[in-house]
Parts: sequence; C-alpha cells; structure tokens
Amino acid sequence: MIPQSSKQKFIQRFIELDDHGRVWKDQVYHQLSIEFNFTKYTVNELLTIYISDFNKFSVAFEHAEITIKHLYQNGYKLGLISNGRTPFQEHNFYALGLSEYFSGIFVSEALQMRKPQPEIFLYVCTQFDCNPSDCIFIGDNPIADIAGTKNVGMRTIFFNSNNQQNCFIADEQIQHFYDLETAIHRIETN
Repeated sequence: MIPQSSKQKFIQRFIELDDHGRVWKDQVYHQLSIEFNFTKYTVNELLTIYISDFNKFSVAFEHAEITIKHLYQNGYKLGLISNGRTPFQEHNFYALGLSEYFSGIFVSEALQMRKPQPEIFLYVCTQFDCNPSDCIFIGDNPIADIAGTKNVGMRTIFFNSNNQQNCFIADEQIQHFYDLETAIHRIETN
C-alpha cells in the first residue's frame, strides 16, 4: 500500500492527524489517502481493519496495572469515562486485562454525552451512588477531563505522560502511574 521509503512519513503523518486519539480514523484515513495517493484499500476498508485489529496492540502505561490493582485492593471504586466510540473503546479496554478492577466503563457514544459536559460526570456519580466531591478524576485532557470534572466539583489529577503541557487548574499533576497513589494521598489529606 505505502512504499517502504514512505512508511515512516506515513506513520508520522497518521500520528499528527490522529491528534492524540481526538480525531476519528475515517477523517485520518481520508486525508492520508489524498496525501499518499493510495488505492489498494478504500477509507472504509482501512477503518474496518483499524476497528477490528487496534485492540490487539493495546498496551497499558508502565505501572498502570500494579497501581490499578493496588487501588482496587485498598477499596477504591474505579470507573472509566471515555470520549470514544462503542464498542471500539470497550474492546481496547478489555484487551488490557484490567476490567475486573473497574466498577463501570462509560463510553460517550453509548451515553450520548461527552466530556466535558457536566451530565456525563453526574451520570457516573449516580451510577456509583456518590457525590462529585467524593471523586478524584484522573485525565489527560485539560479541557475535557480536568475542566469538565472541576466544574461539577470533583478533585482532579492531570496525567501528563508526555510532559508537553501543564494544567494549572488540576489539583495534582503526574507523568507516571507510579506517582498516582502519592497524588491521591495528597488530595485526600488536604
């Protein structure tokens, strides 16, 4: 499909167009098909392959598994909220093998609500039978995750894994999962 000499350029351009997962892949593949003039596969065929195979390559962040297990063992009720498509996001999450530690998985498309809309966070609170002020939300998007949850009264931890931006409104900021429990402890003791 792509000549070997252009493969690295294609990958780099895919990553740019993807915008950290914020752009759905039909748009990404459409633009790539124009820029790289590929004709072996249609945009819909590429999208179908992406949807069916992406979860085979899902990898958790370093220390995520041990941290999540430890939080679960210490009585924390864990939930996941994703601005994604269903069942695509669920398949990716289940592929990580961590679902047994989570009390709920909430995908925006299925709920017809998106972060940072307050309704999605308040809905999850009702499902967990808790108040927003009882929650600590960990997210990697300053607007959708941190501002959205702060607006409903949750405490927040900004997960800045690539250290490319700061989020000054977050209660805490971490770069690695092994720092998560310390950040949670600081929030709980303040």
